[in-house]
Amino acid sequence: MFLRKVDGPRSVTLADGKVMTRADLPPPDTRRWVASRKAAVVRAVETGLISRGTALSTYGLSEEELDEWIEAVTAHGVGGLRATWLQKYRQP
Repeated sequence: MFLRKVDGPRSVTLADGKVMTRADLPPPDTRRWVASRKAAVVRAVETGLISRGTALSTYGLSEEELDEWIEAVTAHGVGGLRATWLQKYRQP
């Protein structure tokens, strides 16, 4: 079996005991960002599976966009990433 050399770990164990690997991340050409895909990228950055810079360059995200995702997950969980619930979760 051939394993490609990558920077950083190949898998991490999350707080709930589940193992997250690079295969669990959305594909780099993702255009439709649903809450679960955003949450996967946030979890990967927070646990050190991928670096912040890698996430930004791979998925074409801006610093502000990734920061908003992280803040939404911290404040409201994965539900805070839903585009249809913007009014409920993101009001001051």
